[in-house]
Amino acid sequence: MTGHVIGLNLSSSCLHGSFDFNSSLFNLVHLPRLSLSDNNFNHSQIPPNIRNFPSLTHLDLSASFFSGQIPSEVSHLSKLTYLNLCCNIIEIETSSDDPQRLLKLQPSDMRSLVQNLTSLETLSLSFVNISSIMLVSLTNLSFLTSLVLKKCDLLGEFPVRIFNPQNLKVLSVRYNQDLTGYFPEFNRSSPLMVLKVTFTRFFGQIPSSFEKLNSLQELDVAQCNFSEGLVPSALGNLRQLTYLDISANKFGGPIPDSLANLTQLTVFRISTSYLTGPIPSWLGNFSKLVYLDFAFNRLIGSIPASFSNLKNLEILYLHSNNLSGVVEFQMFQKLQNLYQLQLNRNNLEFVTESSIIMNATLPQFSILGLNGCNLREFPSFLRYQKILKRLDLSRNKIHGQVPNWMWNISKETLIFLDISDNLLSDELPVFIPWVNLLCLRLSLNTFHGRLPIPPPSLLEYGATNC
Repeated sequence: MTGHVIGLNLSSSCLHGSFDFNSSLFNLVHLPRLSLSDNNFNHSQIPPNIRNFPSLTHLDLSASFFSGQIPSEVSHLSKLTYLNLCCNIIEIETSSDDPQRLLKLQPSDMRSLVQNLTSLETLSLSFVNISSIMLVSLTNLSFLTSLVLKKCDLLGEFPVRIFNPQNLKVLSVRYNQDLTGYFPEFNRSSPLMVLKVTFTRFFGQIPSSFEKLNSLQELDVAQCNFSEGLVPSALGNLRQLTYLDISANKFGGPIPDSLANLTQLTVFRISTSYLTGPIPSWLGNFSKLVYLDFAFNRLIGSIPASFSNLKNLEILYLHSNNLSGVVEFQMFQKLQNLYQLQLNRNNLEFVTESSIIMNATLPQFSILGLNGCNLREFPSFLRYQKILKRLDLSRNKIHGQVPNWMWNISKETLIFLDISDNLLSDELPVFIPWVNLLCLRLSLNTFHGRLPIPPPSLLEYGATNC
């Protein structure tokens, strides 16, 4: 019995205020594991006293409002196998929604880190500014199993050799918009489980050898510069995939039937692409699917009736395609978890049967887009909606007056309502009832009388030709 503390986990402990550099914490010189994550140290610097822990193998200072330069003393902790300094940021309200990053790592300190911490298995520096580093230096970390460098302002070409380590399971370099790179040929021995390069300038092709990544569970290559062509059929061999997003590249053509093998998917996104042909009915076999997004494509045909089997579906985006045919609300009535449904800008005819709608069996929507769905009246199921935030019923053929119950739906939550470009008439109420409404569009109808008085929260009020 040595009497030494073998681990100290103070994560999520509501610690608040400046970090005490003279804390008795630094007397625990034999400490192998230290976690201070998810606290608020009020922009304190990471203390150079960190060198007092030469036995540390695990260090987690993530999401704790540390700021400034990461001290070179971190690179003296030569026994580290786990280092997490990610997400020390401040959320600020800007047009870009880009958080302010608090930590920065100098090139010389990064060189020392990769030269001295050769036993590192997990390195997470997301939201740390490491724009000045030479990316090739990362290849020295040959024992890495996880490398996460989200939004680090990385520049230049990502070293293809980093894909080679036999132990690498997680690689994420998302949201480094000036980072280029390409995928190498993979072999069957690769243990990769997570691969994310979203919103980078990765280019070239997704090689056919991807089919050898038998352990891959999450693949996100959205918003890159991959070569124009068909959706890679090799992806259909990745039967362990739970997350697949290849949106906003130049992939086109029909959705390949080889993807019918991906029945473990919970997230499936191929939006803003050049998909053609019908939506395959085999998607109804994806019983674990939570999020399906095929928006902004050139898909045709009807929405498969098999979608009613997707009992776990929460988000369905099919807007901005060339879909047609009758869509019966009864299909979605069976999907009790569905809370976002976007069918806007297609050639669909959305039909509801009032007699079969019962409040107890309805999904509760927060976002509902039925723009241009050939509606002739306000769907009666709307009267039971309590948590709507965004409702778009524009460009339909709804005629007559707005029913009284319509002014009572989701009073506390609705922030966006568009009923423009219909055939609505009669008078409107004196006051708009939604207390948090930000946008109201009434234009291109035949209302008469005075316009309603909006709530103070309103930012956009469209009422031309109404």
